[in-house]
Amino acid sequence: MNPLTLMTLNANLAKLMIDTQAVMTLRLLGMAGALPQTRGENARMVSEKGPAMAKAYQAATKAAFAGGTPDQIFSAAMVPVSKKVRANRKRLTK
Repeated sequence: MNPLTLMTLNANLAKLMIDTQAVMTLRLLGMAGALPQTRGENARMVSEKGPAMAKAYQAATKAAFAGGTPDQIFSAAMVPVSKKVRANRKRLTK
């Protein structure tokens, strides 16, 4: 694996982890009443997990069947999850 590829993968994973922690914090603060929260946010939080993971599994499987390397498979799986987490962070910080 190219060192630059590994650094990019690590940077993308770190960004996903940071965004995930931000979303979790914002949602917990909303549940505690410390931040305003839209109606149905808790149900949304639960219902979005399954479809997001299914998209990640599908992307990883597609990359694996196409002969992708482990880093390509992992990156493909992160794309749909990262998009969902980023969208949640943007929505919750408005």
